[in-house]
Amino acid sequence: MATVNTYITYNGNCEEAFNFYKSVFGGEYSYFGRFKDMPMQEGKTCPPGDAEKIMHISLPISKETAIMGSDSFESFGAKTVYGNNFSLSIGAESKEEADKLFNALSAGGKVGMPMEDAFWGGYFGTFTDKFGVNWMVNFEKNQGE
Repeated sequence: MATVNTYITYNGNCEEAFNFYKSVFGGEYSYFGRFKDMPMQEGKTCPPGDAEKIMHISLPISKETAIMGSDSFESFGAKTVYGNNFSLSIGAESKEEADKLFNALSAGGKVGMPMEDAFWGGYFGTFTDKFGVNWMVNFEKNQGE
């Protein structure tokens, strides 16, 4: 069965926020990556001032739940709007489940990124559903299919 976690987008202060959450919840980050560590698409570059911003971070807060986040910057086409800077992130158990959930939930909505292989080894896509809720779907291929 799929898991659902909250994904929060910040405007440059993601690391500060997650260091605070870590001080409250304890534990260790299961992932911590900066934009400078991300492979860029051809023709795209990371603005020098944004290289140290958080590309993705995950902090498990229980066996079933993690809070995840990233910074945004406008050169990637995303502007953080507080109040609409949350996504529900689905962790699918298979590629088939990821496709099924993505296709069903995105019906009538707007796809931001279709399901595709991602550089971290996942199978990933994003959309806003017909009710205005932001979603991410990810299948970690190293789980097996």
